[in-house]
Amino acid sequence: MGVAISELIPKEEIQINHLRGKKLAVDASNVIYQFLASIRQRDGAPLMDNSGNITSHLLGLSTRIPNLMEQGIKLCFVFDGKPPVMKEAESKRRREKKAIAEEKLKEATKDHDIESMAKFSKQTIKLTEEIKNESMEFLEAIGIPVIQAPSEAEAQAAYLAEQGDVWGTVSQDADTLLYSTPRLIRNLTISQKKKLHGSYVKVTPQVIDLQKTLDELEINKEQLMALSILIGTDYNIGGVKGIGPKTGLKLVKEHKTIEKVFENIETNFDWKEVYNTFKEMKIKKDCHLVWKSPDQDKIKEILTKHDFSEERINRLLEKLKPKKQKNLDKWFN
Repeated sequence: MGVAISELIPKEEIQINHLRGKKLAVDASNVIYQFLASIRQRDGAPLMDNSGNITSHLLGLSTRIPNLMEQGIKLCFVFDGKPPVMKEAESKRRREKKAIAEEKLKEATKDHDIESMAKFSKQTIKLTEEIKNESMEFLEAIGIPVIQAPSEAEAQAAYLAEQGDVWGTVSQDADTLLYSTPRLIRNLTISQKKKLHGSYVKVTPQVIDLQKTLDELEINKEQLMALSILIGTDYNIGGVKGIGPKTGLKLVKEHKTIEKVFENIETNFDWKEVYNTFKEMKIKKDCHLVWKSPDQDKIKEILTKHDFSEERINRLLEKLKPKKQKNLDKWFN
């Protein structure tokens, strides 16, 4: 779900070449969920190999990531660790929604209702340990740094950006702004389209600049945190009843400090506990980002095991070659 402040945030549309030469930290779960949701068959079933193992994530990673690498973008992927205790309510809500969707999927399958099957199958998506581990293994094989965060990936990615190890963070959610990423990149794709409700819609990469956001809203970082807690985060779902983004912004400006804001309203949650969860999030500080040459044998091993065609694997390996080597190949062949 993430933070519910998106409508208030100024977004700058950019061309993909604006990111050439930039290092970016990717919220891995956010991106892999996108692949699991969008790369599916007509009835909503995920792509699978001949043994019934899901391969949607590998197809997505092996297609989009090399395309971005060809554009001169250096990515590192950050994976979630142990979720904070405060996230249990949100995790429980998601499990309950998935359980309901699974029952509806069974009914739709029994009735051969393809449209409903496609709808409810997407609502049952689970990023399993197997999918996570395979994704990490594949990313490392193509030479991309992988970081296992102690807790929330958004916090770890934001720390890398704040320290200058990367230029910005990549996610569809705004959470990284609360962890002080200087820049958040959304819709990072070469194709500039995404699948929505069964059809493709045009999307353009966007950059959200933290300082520009604060300047335009005329608030500081602490007030942005107060605003987010008012209207809802993963740690206080739904926020304060009756307070939306515009009302929340007005209250924050009126009362100035986070303490004064919550002194003047009634809540059914402990705002300090939510605030401290953000502020005390565990992060790994000794990260060393090293980009390596692709391990062709490992790439072949992973994809062959999941029945990827030799032709597709060879196309991927060609994409991953350094430009100088590609040009030499053309010259001598």
